[in-house]
Amino acid sequence: MAPLARSPYTGKSRRLVIAFDIGTTYSGVSYSILTPGEIPEIFPIPTVIYYDKQGKVCATGIDDLGDFEPDEVENWTKVQWFKMHLRPKSSATSDAADQITPLPPNKTVIDIFVDFMEYLYDCTRKYIQQTFPNQPDFLVSMDRNNAIDFILTHPNGWEGSQQAQMRQAAVRAKLVPDTDAGRARVRFVTEGEASLHLCIQRGLMTPEMERGEGVLIVDAGGGTIDISTYSRNLAAKEKNTFEEIAAAQCFFQGSIYVTNRARCFIENRLNGSKFQDNIKYIVNAFDKQSKLTFRYRPLYVPANSQEKDTNLGMRNGSLRLEKEDVAGFFKPSIDFIVNAIKEQRRTAKKTISTVFLVGGFAASDWLYNQIEISMKSLGVKFFRPDSNVNKAVADGGVSYFIDHSVTARVSKHACGVRCHHQYDFNDQEHRQRSSQVFRDLNGSQRLPNCFDIILPKDTKVSETKEFRRSYHRNSTNRSDFGYLADPILCYKGSSPHPRWTDVDAGSYSTLCNVVDNGQLINTSRYVSNGGYYNIEYDIILAFGLTELAAQYAWKENVFVANKGVEKRFEFFLSDRLYRS
Repeated sequence: MAPLARSPYTGKSRRLVIAFDIGTTYSGVSYSILTPGEIPEIFPIPTVIYYDKQGKVCATGIDDLGDFEPDEVENWTKVQWFKMHLRPKSSATSDAADQITPLPPNKTVIDIFVDFMEYLYDCTRKYIQQTFPNQPDFLVSMDRNNAIDFILTHPNGWEGSQQAQMRQAAVRAKLVPDTDAGRARVRFVTEGEASLHLCIQRGLMTPEMERGEGVLIVDAGGGTIDISTYSRNLAAKEKNTFEEIAAAQCFFQGSIYVTNRARCFIENRLNGSKFQDNIKYIVNAFDKQSKLTFRYRPLYVPANSQEKDTNLGMRNGSLRLEKEDVAGFFKPSIDFIVNAIKEQRRTAKKTISTVFLVGGFAASDWLYNQIEISMKSLGVKFFRPDSNVNKAVADGGVSYFIDHSVTARVSKHACGVRCHHQYDFNDQEHRQRSSQVFRDLNGSQRLPNCFDIILPKDTKVSETKEFRRSYHRNSTNRSDFGYLADPILCYKGSSPHPRWTDVDAGSYSTLCNVVDNGQLINTSRYVSNGGYYNIEYDIILAFGLTELAAQYAWKENVFVANKGVEKRFEFFLSDRLYRS
């Protein structure tokens, strides 16, 4: 199918949209000037930074330091794969920690993100200035009018905490000012959803997709494998409107983990030999040259040595790796992808008949062929888009902003708050916790450490749908209501019905905080027969966009009007304050 025609931009003023895909191994930038007919441009940049001993940036975006003097680079520290240090810290990602290049001394992952964002933005500005030499004041004008929007892509597994840190880095890199309006110009989209947008825009629509059957996107990148599943909404007015039909997944089995398995194998073979000093060179050559060329035959990796040792596989300046060994380097990643596709087909709300493989790792023919064999056995159509697969995410980030094709998403986890529930003698689990029962100020018996779910797992959420639950607090001291905060918890464990935050406690994490600045205290009422104060409020979650929004709501003038007037407090989005 031919690429889809994009509707003219309907905004009132000209805007510049810049999407940064800071990948584990390579990064991409795409931009679009939002005037009718503009087509996004894109260019890839290696995700590498070099620092000196003082922590000063010496070189950015290059792999080969051949143009620098050897004495100059001797004490530089190469930082790559730094993106993985931002990953959510959980048992699911603990195995990834040992395989990630450590950060340099006195540098945090945010510091490195700041340095790299500054570099990407500088490259982008120069590129735009060279592309439009007759408009020298264009960027100055866009910046002055707050007309530059930034789209930051991230793996499916990143959450509110990671988004907040990326936004903080964008502010420190001076992409936007440190104001509410400035921070609002930084938006996020998952790599899976960005890839879908690009596939749609390129016209990659099968007849099955046209009929509303599911399409699964495998974004195989340097660090993560992102799995996302969608279907076309046949009832929508806009033709190319899609909905997520299964919770997105993210696995730490990208191409760098193939390289790491190869590194362990090569080190075991060559350590203690006369080729020990060549290991670094060989591993780098495997990663940059040989890995993607593997076709299930012996692989010859450049070794930077003309010495021969047939017992070690060293001959003609190369290290020979047997096909069975190299296939073993790939196998865990392939197994994760195939099993994830099967799991998505099992849990999706519609039949999945089409799979697209995108991302830099998709350039591996061995990866593609092995997945294709499994897809044929499942009766699933399997495609790999054109050779620009490693550019998909950045370009799709711009398309996400312009086209906004996905209108509903599926919650990956149960979200709610820790609270006290009224004791129920008829509930067996309550009876097992009877020793924890306490009496509230209103006289009711309560149990602590309850997980009250506001947004259930695997729930389809439209962009306008809200989820809310009602709560109350009692206190003998009215001033206790002067500042309230409720952490929004996320349960990532295996229980289908989590009820207690002290059971499987390690599977709970804080997504964001909803905070009151002192307005709820004005709604408090004194309960004279109990001698305490009471407030009542709702917590509202909106999860239809790519960021979680949480806010307090309450009623004012309840005793004047029959229903009162609902008020809402400013709410936090990825730990950042927005105005409602």
